[in-house]
Amino acid sequence: MISIKSALLGLGLTIAMAGVASAETMLRYSEAGPNRGARAKALQYFLDEASRMTEGRLTFDVHWGGALLKWSAVLNGVAAGAADMGTVIAPYSPKQLQGLAIGDLPISSSDTWVGLRAMHELMTTNEQLKDFLAKENVVFLSNFTSTGTQFECTGDHTIETADDFKGLTVRATGTVGKALNELGANVVNMTFDKVYQALDSGLVDCAAGYYYTNRAFRHYEIVDHITEANWGQVGGFALVMNKDVWEDLPAEYQNAIMTAGSQMIDEFARIQIETINDVKAGLASGEIGRQVPVVALDDAERAKLLAMTDKYVQEWISDMTERGYDGQAIWDQYAVLVDKYADELNTKGYPWAR
Repeated sequence: MISIKSALLGLGLTIAMAGVASAETMLRYSEAGPNRGARAKALQYFLDEASRMTEGRLTFDVHWGGALLKWSAVLNGVAAGAADMGTVIAPYSPKQLQGLAIGDLPISSSDTWVGLRAMHELMTTNEQLKDFLAKENVVFLSNFTSTGTQFECTGDHTIETADDFKGLTVRATGTVGKALNELGANVVNMTFDKVYQALDSGLVDCAAGYYYTNRAFRHYEIVDHITEANWGQVGGFALVMNKDVWEDLPAEYQNAIMTAGSQMIDEFARIQIETINDVKAGLASGEIGRQVPVVALDDAERAKLLAMTDKYVQEWISDMTERGYDGQAIWDQYAVLVDKYADELNTKGYPWAR
């Protein structure tokens, strides 16, 4: 079993570009996250499907938990060939992945499947964004999302309106963090593994989070209130491949990878939505380990939060335009795709339930 990189370096693997590969091809995948949870299941599904569709001739050597490349090094590592494929997050390479960062801007829908599908179609059909990533020597394959943002608070700290953030110390990042600063919150940026201790010690009053992380990081043990804000998603979260490796793959393998990437969207959404429903039910009943009240933010208040982030959309458009792209046209296509999949969800339901 040999890797595609070895083949490219001349170790003798010959790929029949117009037909079936003559030997097994193994690609190295760098995943900085752990081999557990919804995202790990979805990633494994993607790899298994790509392998199945090539009758096992295309295989993958996955390096979990940052064993090969840490989050901040994945993009450059894949681009340089230290790994053939990997998972990248836009904020870790903000300039290089500014095009991908469109997925981190708040959109009208907080639904996981809608966000995933809209980003997937945008990144696989928009020639400008393809070009943007090509200049970093990578190709987009598929994507993840964090789901809608909620707020977990301790003690008497509760969030029922946009004004309630004033004076609170809140763990948040990105666009949400910028908006909270404007609302008068004291924003603290930290990785998720530190949030439990920060909430428990009183270092922060509230934390921006997600239902699946509430269970995974056991935040239900220490928080007293959860506000369901559904404020945007972190969608600048992609599976990419080294462009040179991609171009040297047979069309059969390319088609298998892209098909598996599209199929993974529905599978990941299904897993995430089931997880969200399980966690919400567990919080309400206490079966998760402790009963924690969940209150949905009023639509009018959520609209205020979304309106606050409009200027960050304009900043992204301006920055992309300055870099030689039509930022407004890209955003307009994204907005149309969000509405398209939101309408499809409303009329047909989720694909796995049809």
